[in-house]
Amino acid sequence: MLVILLGLTPILAGCRSGGASTSSGATAELDEDTRISIGLIKKNMIFVEGGEFLMGAYLPIHAVEKPFHGSDDDASPMHTVRLSSYSIAKFKVTNREYQIYLKHNGKTLRTTHENGDPDDFRVAISSVPNLPARMDWHEAEQYCKWLAEVSKLPFALPTEAQWEYAARSRGDFVYAATNDGTLRGTNAPYTSYEWDGGPRGINVSTSGDRSDFAQLMGWPSGVMARRPPLPVDKFPPNPLGLYAMTDNGLEWVKDWYDRDYYQYSPLQDPQGPDGPVTKSYFGNGMKVQRVSEQPNHQWGGALATARSAREPEGYSDKGRFHRTEITARCVVNLPAPVL
Repeated sequence: MLVILLGLTPILAGCRSGGASTSSGATAELDEDTRISIGLIKKNMIFVEGGEFLMGAYLPIHAVEKPFHGSDDDASPMHTVRLSSYSIAKFKVTNREYQIYLKHNGKTLRTTHENGDPDDFRVAISSVPNLPARMDWHEAEQYCKWLAEVSKLPFALPTEAQWEYAARSRGDFVYAATNDGTLRGTNAPYTSYEWDGGPRGINVSTSGDRSDFAQLMGWPSGVMARRPPLPVDKFPPNPLGLYAMTDNGLEWVKDWYDRDYYQYSPLQDPQGPDGPVTKSYFGNGMKVQRVSEQPNHQWGGALATARSAREPEGYSDKGRFHRTEITARCVVNLPAPVL
């Protein structure tokens, strides 16, 4: 794991990064940084051979150890899904990749709340190149679409089925999408409620790991208390070669959220509901998010089949920026590896 401390100056501004651009990603000539970034992104796509698997919450007959993790109601019933082959990003979208995209398209990174108040946390976590970039669903979709335009490859957000199939290394029955299907850490006791107490992760991050990294960066306690992310390659990948499919930021997928979708999901390449089904308190449609923001090896979380819903917009009803814990990774919908 390499922590890159230099070489990235965030494109700081208060407006939405999905706003108007000064150039088209499809037609503008690619500068050297952008060409190098696109090349590395293509190189880091992991091919996933299609196949058939059982998607959703496991049954006792599958003999998967399941520490306490909450309800699986919206991940039921288990159902058969058949997927075409595709490729998926080895890493979550990094700050470096995302900010190169912003710069190329004349867009700006949101570092203030909608009411203009600065968000020091957003500034801090955006300053390290190999941390996962934070974005709302619309920004994530626009980023993957831009990759498709400039690469001439069918990049897109993964469907929920594609995401789970890859997280479970082509449908294996594992508790967590880690290198060995478990959540492991040291046995250090929690001696206080301070962020720097307790165990450290072996194959998944803990609050102690995040505290250590925040201190390494010299970030203030206010940043530390908001669960800063870690470098995208901090812990080992799953058997398929994908990093942080268990932690280090929730991930957007393509699908609209419907608690009952698994009851009528089609067999072949499910895409989710055709439109919004579940509405938030404010009447907005909800998208699916996967992963756990911060699982804990002592009491569980991060079940490979767990799903939840979130509004796709980046600001809350009170004008506060509240998408500092969600990121994404893209897929390429081709039946052969990306070259």
